[in-house]
Amino acid sequence: MSKMKNSGVAWIGEIPEGWSLIRFKDKWKNIKEIAGEASDEYERLALTLNGVIKRPKDDSEGLQPKAFDGYQILRENNFIFKMIDLQNISTSRVGLSPYTGLVSPAYIRFAPKIEGQFSKYTYYFLMSMYYNCVYNNLGGDGVRSALNSSDMGSFVIPFPDDETQHKIAKHIDLQKVKVDSLIANVQAQIEKLKAYKQSLITEVVTKGLDPSVPMKDSGVEWIGNIPQHWNIARIKNVATILRGASPRPIDDYLVAPGTGENWIKIGDTVKGHKNITQTAQQVSHEGADKSRRVHKGDLILTNSMSFGEPYILAIDGCIHDGWLALTSLRDVSEDYMYYFLQSSFCYLQFKQQVAGGIVQNLNSEKVASCTIFCPPGDEQFAIIEHLNYKCSQIERLVAIKEAKIEKLEQYRRTLIYEYVTGKKEVP
Repeated sequence: MSKMKNSGVAWIGEIPEGWSLIRFKDKWKNIKEIAGEASDEYERLALTLNGVIKRPKDDSEGLQPKAFDGYQILRENNFIFKMIDLQNISTSRVGLSPYTGLVSPAYIRFAPKIEGQFSKYTYYFLMSMYYNCVYNNLGGDGVRSALNSSDMGSFVIPFPDDETQHKIAKHIDLQKVKVDSLIANVQAQIEKLKAYKQSLITEVVTKGLDPSVPMKDSGVEWIGNIPQHWNIARIKNVATILRGASPRPIDDYLVAPGTGENWIKIGDTVKGHKNITQTAQQVSHEGADKSRRVHKGDLILTNSMSFGEPYILAIDGCIHDGWLALTSLRDVSEDYMYYFLQSSFCYLQFKQQVAGGIVQNLNSEKVASCTIFCPPGDEQFAIIEHLNYKCSQIERLVAIKEAKIEKLEQYRRTLIYEYVTGKKEVP
């Protein structure tokens, strides 16, 4: 093991005595190259948690520009950074581009000062900064926290000789492939469990629990028969569907906890929990008057097809315009509706509401028109009990596997940190 020295940077700690320390701007320069009329000559790129990827120019996801003339050119072996809203720890921050293409002008680009500069080792170091939330801590407090190119040029980076950089990067590449393969395998198992859970829910809310009861045609070809004594209705017949609303700007209406009304956000949901029991923020009563009030026992879901599971409210509160609410339930309980909304039968109906089968947003009319099968109350109770038990078993297995993924990801983060700071030597 090499003799170590203090780097002078708290989060880096000690580095090998033979390594130097540089500033990022010593080897890379900030540059912005707007495409202008040449934008048609380039593919579109995007910075993701999986690095820089190609993205179709007509991709409908997220905000879309009318034209790409204002986009900047990102060239191969350049770094790209997204250094805004640094309090959001779950978004991508840094990428080393394997392509030349167009990216948003909001990104910060750094190009090597020397043609052919080896960048992979430095990329792993910058990723280690991301994994250790260094960017977030440097950006200051508040939603608007950000770093600029000058801030980034001042990053201190341990810099071993070129041969050592190549050895470290190659070793991390190999280890990362192994870890990523393990994570992908466990994630595939999780997806199978989730698919099984949805198929189980779908089977029970369309066929019931007793296979011996007389059946009738559901009127839906791929569903086939349902129990003869079940009612067929539209969701609008058994619930009132409301769109959320928000006061603008919301920051003007936020108040201290205990002084206003609950403001329910996506962040108040807990994975694997069907109930929302508390909120992180409250709005004033004036803000609540301009919002959509919802009440204990109502169901809410986001108005896009990525909504995932619906949630049952265990509190009163207000929702913003990203939510839809199902209130005043009739002939079905909130727990039965909760499971029905997770069925593939319900999902496919939502999907078919939009031309071309690509759902951008749901609205109250689309949800209201969907078909629901309504068993008698005692059967609903039995179905709920059955699904509570079965789904909790599946969710426990999913939680175990998600914990395994977290351990693997932590191992990957630790591995990268220890090698790029020289605390471990490449064998």
